[in-house]
Amino acid sequence: MSHPFASTLFRLRAVLAGPLMRGFGAYGGAELANRVVRVVTTVVIARQLAPEIVGEAALALTLFELVRVLNGIGVGQRIISASERELGAVCNTARRLYWIWALVLVAIQWTVAVVLAFGLGAAAPAAMLALLALVYPVMPAGLVQCHLAMREGRNAAMARTVASQAIADHVLTALLLLAWPSPWSVVLPKLLTAPIWLVMTRRNRPWRPDPHAGIACWRGMVRFGGGVLLAEGLTALRQQGDNLVIVATMGSSALGTYYFAYNAGLGIVTSLVGAFGTVSFPMLCAAPAGLPRRAMLRSIVIGGAALFVPLVAVQALLAPLYVPIVFGAHWAFAAPLIAIMCLAGLAQLASVLTANWLRAEGRVGSDAGRSLLGLTLALGGLAIGARTGSLTLAVIGLVSGTVLAAAISAAITLAPALRRTVPAMELPA
Repeated sequence: MSHPFASTLFRLRAVLAGPLMRGFGAYGGAELANRVVRVVTTVVIARQLAPEIVGEAALALTLFELVRVLNGIGVGQRIISASERELGAVCNTARRLYWIWALVLVAIQWTVAVVLAFGLGAAAPAAMLALLALVYPVMPAGLVQCHLAMREGRNAAMARTVASQAIADHVLTALLLLAWPSPWSVVLPKLLTAPIWLVMTRRNRPWRPDPHAGIACWRGMVRFGGGVLLAEGLTALRQQGDNLVIVATMGSSALGTYYFAYNAGLGIVTSLVGAFGTVSFPMLCAAPAGLPRRAMLRSIVIGGAALFVPLVAVQALLAPLYVPIVFGAHWAFAAPLIAIMCLAGLAQLASVLTANWLRAEGRVGSDAGRSLLGLTLALGGLAIGARTGSLTLAVIGLVSGTVLAAAISAAITLAPALRRTVPAMELPA
């Protein structure tokens, strides 16, 4: 009988050489390229625009991102998890739902723009927000193809698509700013590069509606999507709510330091964890329910731990060295905050894996409960720490709440599934 440690090494080697890591390599490389170009664009924005002009664009883009959260209605996850027998009908129904929902989002965003213009007197951001609503009608023509490509593991093609659009967005922003220093130069590329995503997505995985496949039960898809949407909405509220807690309890100066520490400590890890979740979810759905899916979950957990535990540890331990070099000596004081913030990266990984497992099993209500728990404990811990007046204690409270929520969810959801997986592969003596 093999030694347990040898079995673990055998499984780890298989995971690192398998499709999970190849897919993650494609998405992860695309995310890193996107981040590099984004940094360059940020420097151009800082040098070309005055703070008050940047604020106009930031307000429009923030509201756009908040409304765009509603775009994640969960129908795509239903395409990925559908059986081959029902796939055609699910795709036909999803296409109709996507078009209906796109028009609803346009109406919602235009309503917000009207309130912004006439209720708050912010005419310029309102006009930008109204124009950005035109992004939504571009997407339905490619969303079914996008999720079919994810279902079939076409990760390299999808990664190229995402990276191409993002990099084109950043480059076009920089060029427009150099020629026309205006907040519109920051906003317009979001709309102008949307067709890049559409064209590349439709080429990655061609698809046409099949009238012979019929229509799936739209009520079931809406119920499934509603649970996913609720979970995503709570996650977005968690991501935006921490800034509101800091500025309300400690002021705008503390918010600037917190915002920097959060992005420096979790920016890259958050992108990579998201890429890992995007690649692993279709693999979970493709595995048959029961022991095979639990075995796939175990492989994904092993692969995620092998990647992110060393990455987070190195990032946290070396923060005092790289922060003043990369970001400047005036940010050296924030190195301890960044090191503490890094520890939330592993909690994010656990949360993404838990969410993927629940959605693959069709338990979207439990996924929404998981998001609510994370929102409550993370912002609760942040608020308790912030009331002391110490930004360090506020960050410790946020990270502690995030880790506790992820640990509770993983203990309730992932641990039982991992315990009931297939036994470790036996190796010859």
